[in-house]
Amino acid sequence: QVQLVESGGGLVQPGGSLRLSCAVSARISSMHGMGWYRQAPGKQRELVATVTSGGSAYYVDSVKGRFTISRDNAKNTAYLQMNSLSPEDTAVYYCNAKFTLSSGPTINSWGQGTQVTVSS
Repeated sequence: QVQLVESGGGLVQPGGSLRLSCAVSARISSMHGMGWYRQAPGKQRELVATVTSGGSAYYVDSVKGRFTISRDNAKNTAYLQMNSLSPEDTAVYYCNAKFTLSSGPTINSWGQGTQVTVSS
């Protein structure tokens, strides 16, 4: 069974920090790209950041300099360190991962989402 298990969301004051984690639970032969997306109420889901298997990162302009995406390939886990959070960052954050199973298929999978609320 393939699962992406997210953790680390919560309520934080403006200017605060949170660290999200996304662990892929599956029998994997190779991990490919991983990323974080978010969806605020009444808005479409948007890309936040991605990281390749080699560690190259991409960020949407609104989070550059504040968020850092990283991954631990040995643990099949991606992280999103979020600093200097503002109310505009409030959203449900979703992890996305592409990987090849030991049984052969390549899968693009989503986590269940974790709520991040920035409010005083």
